[in-house]
Amino acid sequence: MAAAQTARTPSPPPQPPVAQTPGPRAAKFQNLFGDALTKTLRNCSYSKFSACFPTPARLAPQTLTSIWQQITTKVEASAKKEFDDIMIERDVVAGLNELERLVGEARSRKERGVEAAEPPHTLPPERLFLAHLAPYLKQTESELESELKRLQFENEELVEGIQGQREDAEQSIGGLEAFIRDLERANDIMGNEVDGNGIRKEVAGVEQELRAAGREAKL
Repeated sequence: MAAAQTARTPSPPPQPPVAQTPGPRAAKFQNLFGDALTKTLRNCSYSKFSACFPTPARLAPQTLTSIWQQITTKVEASAKKEFDDIMIERDVVAGLNELERLVGEARSRKERGVEAAEPPHTLPPERLFLAHLAPYLKQTESELESELKRLQFENEELVEGIQGQREDAEQSIGGLEAFIRDLERANDIMGNEVDGNGIRKEVAGVEQELRAAGREAKL
C-alpha cells in the first residue's frame, strides 16, 4: 500500500484556459463588474428616486414606479452592453488568461527554485530603451545584410564583365599589333623589290603621262 502511494505520480498541472474562455481572473473580473453594477442599481432605489419627485410620487405613484423601472432596466442593459463591447474590443479575456499563465509559470519557477528575472520596473531607462529598440535594430540589420549581399553579387558580376572586356580588348590589341607587324614586314619587302627593280620610276613616269593626257583632254 505504501509502495503504491510512493509510486503514484502527482497530478498534472491544469491546462491554461483557451484564449476566449474566461479563466479564473477573467471570471472574477466579470463577477466583480456584475456585483458593482447590482450595488449601484440597488442604491438607486424607488424610495430615493421618488424622493426627488414628491408630487408625481403622491399623485401618480404607479406611473412613477413604471418610469423608475424603465430607467433602471435601461441603465443596467446599457452598462452590460458597453462592458461586453469593451471586453471584446480590448480582448480582455485573452489578456487576463495570458496573465494567469505568466503568474502560474512564475509560481512554478519559484517552487522549483529557479531564479526569476529582474522586474522591468527595476531596470534602468537605458536598458528598457535598448530592449524596445532591439527588434527594430535587428530588422534593420537583416535588411542591410540583404542589401549588402545584393550589392556584392552585382559587383561580382560587374567585375567579371570588366575582366571579360579586358581580355577581349587585349586579344584585339594583340591581333592588331600582329597585323601591323605583318604590314611592316610586307612594306619592307615591297620597298626592297620596288627599289631593286626600278618599278618606282616606271610608276612615276606613268603618272606623269596620265596627268599630261588629262591636261590635253581639258584643252
